[in-house]
Amino acid sequence: MWLFDLIEVYKDMQWKSTWTPTEENVESSNIFKMMELQFFESYEELYRWSVKDPGGFWRDTMDLLEIRMKKKYDEVLDLSKGASQPVWLKGAQMNIVDSCFRNSDSARAIFYKEEDGVREVFSYDQLNRLINQIANGLVDSGLKKGDYVAIDMPMNIKAVAIYLAIIKAGMVAVTIADSFAPHEIKVRLEITGPKLFFTQDHIIRGGKALPLYDRVIEAGAPPCIVVQAGQETPELRQGDQLWDSFISQNTFFESVACAPDDTITILFSSGTTGNPKAIPWDHTTPIKCAGDGYFHQNIQNGDVICWPTNLGWMMGPWLVFASLITESSMALYGGAPLDKDFGMFVEEAGVTMLGVVPSLVNQWRSTRCMESLNWSRIKVFSSTGEVSNPEDMQYLMELAGNKPVIEYCGGTEIGGSYVTGAVIFPAIPGTFSTPALGTAFVLLDEQGQETDNGEVYILPPAMGLSTRLLNQDHEAVYYQGTPVFKGKLTRRHGDQMERLPNGYFRGHGRTDDAMNLGGIKVSSVQVEETLNALDIFKETAAIAVSSVEGGPAKLVIYGVEDVSDLPFEDQLQLARKTVKEQLNPLFKVEDLVLINELPRTASNKVMRRRLREMYMEERKTGLYG
Repeated sequence: MWLFDLIEVYKDMQWKSTWTPTEENVESSNIFKMMELQFFESYEELYRWSVKDPGGFWRDTMDLLEIRMKKKYDEVLDLSKGASQPVWLKGAQMNIVDSCFRNSDSARAIFYKEEDGVREVFSYDQLNRLINQIANGLVDSGLKKGDYVAIDMPMNIKAVAIYLAIIKAGMVAVTIADSFAPHEIKVRLEITGPKLFFTQDHIIRGGKALPLYDRVIEAGAPPCIVVQAGQETPELRQGDQLWDSFISQNTFFESVACAPDDTITILFSSGTTGNPKAIPWDHTTPIKCAGDGYFHQNIQNGDVICWPTNLGWMMGPWLVFASLITESSMALYGGAPLDKDFGMFVEEAGVTMLGVVPSLVNQWRSTRCMESLNWSRIKVFSSTGEVSNPEDMQYLMELAGNKPVIEYCGGTEIGGSYVTGAVIFPAIPGTFSTPALGTAFVLLDEQGQETDNGEVYILPPAMGLSTRLLNQDHEAVYYQGTPVFKGKLTRRHGDQMERLPNGYFRGHGRTDDAMNLGGIKVSSVQVEETLNALDIFKETAAIAVSSVEGGPAKLVIYGVEDVSDLPFEDQLQLARKTVKEQLNPLFKVEDLVLINELPRTASNKVMRRRLREMYMEERKTGLYG
């Protein structure tokens, strides 16, 4: 009866709930299945157990997900090296790709459609055969276990197959977003040094062919395997190969046995410094991805999952593992998800779980492009990457006849979320209803005291949490100088979160010098270094500013005036062009503010928080008021 007691509580609260679970919603949920397995009478009991006994929780989660191993673990969790260096599945031998192919051979694995209408459907058997052909091609090329192989492609069937083939062959996939400029690609290549590079000749967006292979070559890529997207055969650099000449005809490949902590992927996430953090995922990280999808997005056998993303961002690999391990399917769209064409794809593919970034929903709401579509098959939405605007999320729910939005907040270094939602709770737009199962966190103020509105600190251990960085000191980045909370080690994360009176949570962006722009994490320093090279400012400071109602952050630049003769509008346009071309075409400079000097601390550190406050104060009745 705990569900109905919960619903009565919410009826008496001031917090508006636009969707309330029924008894059927709860009892058919994957969370309820775990509760029954453990004989728990409340979700609170389940959550407390999941963080008090993480070994037991992940053991039973792996059983529910039927995670396959070549040699069973001796121990689920070994903490002999401390909470910051847990050893998961000690003694096991496995390859996580094996767990992606438990569904029937004939079941649909991927529904893919280009923006020109060309569609392609792959079964689990077809996908597995293609993966095996690629894995054989890798071995035939002389690559061996542990070698790094890069991929910079749009999210399509071949990209998914290449990614899984690299892992199945015991190698490491270095994933690079297809929107990156040559300089950003080069930085990632210098950090990882891959031996082979998969890419595509160009990307079709809005009917235009945008060069990708050319960007990769400009970045100084190693030998490339080039997928041909158009009719014309691209002119290749010496030593590069077309896809058809690389791929093997052998459709059988035995997955390479690996230790659970062997690296499968290098993903990049911006911190507070200029260079991105190179974060290794291992064979246990996808279990966190799939576990989150199973419990919190409630993904079940036969569901169709669509989340516009790319393998260069964590939600790309997340989508692959959260769908295939749960025996559901992916719906991949080959264009930009901005207009009705994407909405028609969602309808045609029969999507049951649609993932978004808040900026995307804001676009749909402003253009009303999705309002004539039939999204009745959608059971749940999920939103990540930015702070949500409640009005936008309310609008999104109504597009599918009032379906819940599962807010999902975490990071590449978490392998998923630390705070999220679930279909067993009432959905209140723009809020999180629960910490993620198996993950604990605390909110602390600047004095290290617990608060209801403060900085997020993760309490390790938790499956999915990174334990090393390729190019930085992991211990210094995440643990150095963090407070001890009730005798427990805390791990720095950088989000600011508020605990609401009803026990839910609301996000307030970053507390550090990182920013989320359009669902992409970037450091202020990266933006500033790019703009400082223009020689039109003495120095710059980049900040992310949200409206007072909340929602996606906008990029604002403070520039200390120099001797430039350029008019203000020309300076603004040059800043916009530079950020777009040298960092990411998805980043838009919203505003430029000229200032005599930047506010600094006694140690000469730029006070970006003060700049955010100044900007909000000065524009209370303007753009962000």
